[in-house]
Amino acid sequence: MRFLFIAGLLLTCPAYGQVLQPGPEDAVMTINGFCSTPGQPGDPCQTVVTRAQFEKLTEALQPGMPPDLRLKVANAYARMMRMAAVAEQRGLDKTPAFAEEMRYARIQLLSQDLGRALHEDAAHVTDTEIETYYEKNRTSFEQATLARIFVPRAKRAAAPGTTEAAMNNVAADLRARAAGGADPDELQIEAYTAAGIPGTAPNTKVANVRRATLPPSHEAAFDLQPGGVSEVLSDPDGGHFIYKMLSRSNLSLLEVTPEIHEQLAGQHYREAMQPFSGDVVLNDSYFATARTAAPARRRPHRTATP
Repeated sequence: MRFLFIAGLLLTCPAYGQVLQPGPEDAVMTINGFCSTPGQPGDPCQTVVTRAQFEKLTEALQPGMPPDLRLKVANAYARMMRMAAVAEQRGLDKTPAFAEEMRYARIQLLSQDLGRALHEDAAHVTDTEIETYYEKNRTSFEQATLARIFVPRAKRAAAPGTTEAAMNNVAADLRARAAGGADPDELQIEAYTAAGIPGTAPNTKVANVRRATLPPSHEAAFDLQPGGVSEVLSDPDGGHFIYKMLSRSNLSLLEVTPEIHEQLAGQHYREAMQPFSGDVVLNDSYFATARTAAPARRRPHRTATP
């Protein structure tokens, strides 16, 4: 039996309308002019692949393979069957190189199959694990509605004489007025006017914000009480930001269960892969040329596989 290894076929192709699916023993591929096995005299030279045979292959390559990728596999399969037959006629399957390729392919496929099995194992997350994670990370599941005022750091041509120092003062003034109860949307208009930015200023209200969605330097906004206003938070390459906490609540366990499940499954998988990431000692004299040719990928003498 020929060994067929298909890789690199993750390309898209046009979708097709719903059609009546053939039965398991119906042909889904007919390769004319190619005889995988000798036939009876007078029989046409063709190889027929049934739906059952083809789906056995696609499920082995990728369980649940989508239809568009199956089409790519079918075309590659037909081409490779023809090429493999000619390669055998030339004796290429008897060479030492082919034997080494088969050895490497076996290692590669077994490692891929183990990775798939470990992914499936990692997805088994218990309700207790999810509940424990939720209790330990409640702050991660806070959700807030904020008003965010943006004050440009630099002026525009329409605002001659407005220096960066002047915009710093504008930001400080707007922050004080926001803390005094001024409407954030009106303050945003003033900020754009001071910077000489034409057009309509954006609405300042930002809903359903999570702590992790804010830049790290802006996370202090999440520590505000409702009605509280942050200090002016400045980004070197952006501008000045002023936040006002409008409301804050905690997402329920039911709402975040899918998110926690995904996080814990990923954690389980990384832990399962850890035993296979042992140190690798590379001979510097042998790999010196490769290291010199690709300095950006230079690694220490002892490395760990990610």
